[in-house]
Amino acid sequence: MSVERGNLTWTLMLLFLTGVLCGPWNVKYQREHICAVNGSSVVLLCSYDYPDIETVHSLKWGHERHNIYEGPFIFDSMINNSLRFQNIGDKRHNCSLKIQQVEHNDTGTYIFRFETKSEKGKWTGRGGSTLKVVDLNISVTKPRGNRTTKEGDSVNLTCINGCDGGNLSSAFTWFKNGEHINEGAVLYLSNMSSANSGNYTCSLKTHTGTTSGVTNIDVEYGPKNTSVSVRPSMEEDAGSNITLVCSSHANPPVENYTWFKIDEDDIMDVGHQPVFFPGDVEYWTTFSRDVLIFAAVAVLVLVAVPTGIAIRRRNKKRTKAPETDCEEDAQVALSLY
Repeated sequence: MSVERGNLTWTLMLLFLTGVLCGPWNVKYQREHICAVNGSSVVLLCSYDYPDIETVHSLKWGHERHNIYEGPFIFDSMINNSLRFQNIGDKRHNCSLKIQQVEHNDTGTYIFRFETKSEKGKWTGRGGSTLKVVDLNISVTKPRGNRTTKEGDSVNLTCINGCDGGNLSSAFTWFKNGEHINEGAVLYLSNMSSANSGNYTCSLKTHTGTTSGVTNIDVEYGPKNTSVSVRPSMEEDAGSNITLVCSSHANPPVENYTWFKIDEDDIMDVGHQPVFFPGDVEYWTTFSRDVLIFAAVAVLVLVAVPTGIAIRRRNKKRTKAPETDCEEDAQVALSLY
């Protein structure tokens, strides 16, 4: 009986020591799948257990691209050579890892490994946490059938976080040409004008480094502020060289100007080229005595827009007709000899 009791005691002691030394080794990852926006920060929550008689010596995080047992490791507490990968846990039971400013290259599965001071005290957690990195995207909603954005249109810009599955649950900040302009998932642009043209981006309100790609809004509009200037002044002698310059603003830029001669009730098309030479028109010799009116017409793409500035001269006096409404300055020079 004493021998049997002795064997039983040693068996129980062996089971106890085995449980202490081998039983509690474990690593738990709180989330198996994690999604983060490019440029944001993310935390891989993790906990681990080991026998009480052990003392943790080092903590390591590996990526699926490398050997999880031998490295290289993206984080090693013995080296601590990374600024983006930071251990926010401890050498007791918290093994959480923080990744700063995540990049697309960070996508993949992360696995935790720890070592104790005992010779065989090494453990690698199975499974791991898999990180997915996505971009912010901007969806543009225009009036049905419109490929371009025209003056007076309404456009909605929607910032989309792929991690939300399109449910717009994130808080966003909007920027135009790098300047903060609004908050919210959707930016509403109504009754648009040239002032709305620019480069738009959005970012997560909680992470300013999570900037989306640039969406350019280019508002098209017809010729505006068309004007004709006279150089030199019309007060000069009739024999002086005179230059007429037509300027206009439009988007897309004005492509063609047409010059007209308006003499009494007669309106005559006298040129379609950017530079018009009046010597080809037989009226210059009567310039000092008769009423002479020139008009410039700006043509935008295929739409003819009658705009005009009339220059009138009688007895060396000048009267300008009211200027009508031609993004680019366009100039047409007319030299009079």
